[in-house]
Amino acid sequence: DGMRKCLAEEFTSLYVFHLRGNQRTVGELSRKEGGKVFGSGSRAPVALSLLVKNPKAKERGSIHFRDVGDYLTREEKLAAVANLGSVVGVTNADGWTRITPDPHGDWLKQRASGFNQYLVMGDKSGSQAAIFLNYSRGVTTARDAWAFNPSKKAASDNMAEMIAFYNAELGRFAATCLDIDRSARAALVDRFVDPDPTKISWSDSLKNQIVRGDPLAFDPALLVPSLYRPFGKQWLYFSGELNERPSRMLSIFPASGERNRAIWIKQRWGGEGHLALLVDVVPEVQVDGGSQCFPLYLYDDENAALEASAPASLFSCPEGTAVASPRFGIADAGRAHFQAAYPGETITKEDVFYYVYGILHSPDYRARFRDNLGKELPRIPRVAKRDDFWAFSRAGRALAELHVGYERVAEYPVQIEERGAKGEAERYRVEKMKFGGAGKTKDKSVVVYNAFVTVRGVPLEAYDYVVNGKPAIEWVMDRQRVTTDKAS
Repeated sequence: DGMRKCLAEEFTSLYVFHLRGNQRTVGELSRKEGGKVFGSGSRAPVALSLLVKNPKAKERGSIHFRDVGDYLTREEKLAAVANLGSVVGVTNADGWTRITPDPHGDWLKQRASGFNQYLVMGDKSGSQAAIFLNYSRGVTTARDAWAFNPSKKAASDNMAEMIAFYNAELGRFAATCLDIDRSARAALVDRFVDPDPTKISWSDSLKNQIVRGDPLAFDPALLVPSLYRPFGKQWLYFSGELNERPSRMLSIFPASGERNRAIWIKQRWGGEGHLALLVDVVPEVQVDGGSQCFPLYLYDDENAALEASAPASLFSCPEGTAVASPRFGIADAGRAHFQAAYPGETITKEDVFYYVYGILHSPDYRARFRDNLGKELPRIPRVAKRDDFWAFSRAGRALAELHVGYERVAEYPVQIEERGAKGEAERYRVEKMKFGGAGKTKDKSVVVYNAFVTVRGVPLEAYDYVVNGKPAIEWVMDRQRVTTDKAS
C-alpha cells in the first residue's frame, strides 16, 4: 500500500494490464488465475505496467487498470496482449477502468469503511486495545521432509539419523576450525559442511550452531502431533534447536505437553472458503497459505512457574519440575469490551474465545469485510443483542468440537466396496485418491481410494465446506497418500 501511494504521487498516468497467473493458490481460485505467463518459470501473478511522467501535466496519479480475465490459458493471455498491441489499443477498445485509491492506498479490493471501529484480534505493538494478549505464526522447520511424518517411527528415525550426521559434521569441523576466531569459522562453514540432501537439511540456524560448537541430542519426547495441512495431522519433531523458526508456539503448545486450542487465521485470505480453523496441536506455518494463531491459553513467563512442592493440579508436571502456569489468551480488556455491551450477563474469557470463532464463520461477516480480511487481521464486532452474542458463542463452541474432533464424530453411512487385496498393507496403501467418473466429468459422490477400495455415496453437500479454495474432503484426499521427497 505504501508503494502504491508513492506511485500515485510520483507519476502522471499509470497503466496496469494484469495478466494474473497466481499459482500460489489452490482449487477454484487457482483455476481462475489461469495459465502461468512465463510458463514453468513463474508462479507469481504478472502485470504489464507503464508509468508515465509528464512535467507539464496538471494531474497526477491517473490510474488505468485492465484485468485479462478468468480461466485463460497462457496462450490466450499472450494473444490478448498481441491483439491489443499498445496502451492506445486498449483505449480504443474502451478497455481501461479508472481507479480512485482509497485512504489505505488500495487500488483493487478496497476495504469496507467502518471495519476500524471494531476491536482487533491482536496487536503486538501495544498501540491499541486487542482481544488477545498475543498470537503467533505456525512453526517453520526449514526441513519439513525430515521433521514431519505421518509415521511417528519414521519421523523418529529420520531425525535421529540427521542429528547423528550433524554431530559427525560438528566433530569434523571442530577438529580443524574451532581453534580460529568465530567470524573466520562463520566464513568457512558453508564450504566445509557436507551439503548432501539425503543426509541433512541445512539452514542458517543449524550452521550457526556448528560455528558455536553446539552438539545436538535426539529426544523422543519432542515428537508431538501437529497439523501440517487442514485435516492432515502428522508427527513433528518440535524443537527450538531444529525448527528454524518455532515462533511463539512453545508458549502456546509447550513441550511439556499441556493441551490447548488456538484459532488459526489465514493471513492471505483470498475470500474463498473459510477464514479460520480451530487447532489443538502445533500447526505448520504454511498450513493454509500463511497463518496466525490466537490461543485460548498462554504458557509463558508472565506467570510465575509452578513450585515443585505445590499440590498436584491439572497443569502439574508429573516429575514435579517447574513449568509455566497457564493464563487465558484473551486480554482483560477484550473480555471487558464484550461484557460492557451486555449488562447483566456473565461473560467469561472462554465465552469470548468461542464467540470470536463463531463470528469468523459468519457468511455475512466474511462477505461484508472480505477485502479488509485479505489485508489485515480480523476485527470483531459486538452484535446488538445479548441473545445473538450467546448464539455466536454456542455456534463457535460447537464448530470447534467438530473441527478438532473430526476423527471422533459418527461416520457418514457411505458404501465401501472392497475387492482383491492381498492383506491390509495392499488394501490400505494409497498412491493417489481420485473421484469417480472419467476426464472432466467427475463424480464427487464416488472416491476411488485405491485399486482395491472405492467409497460411494459421499454427500455432495460435504464439498460446500471449503478451506482456502479446497473442500476439507479434498485436503484429506490430497494429503493422505504415500509420497517420497525427491531431495532427501
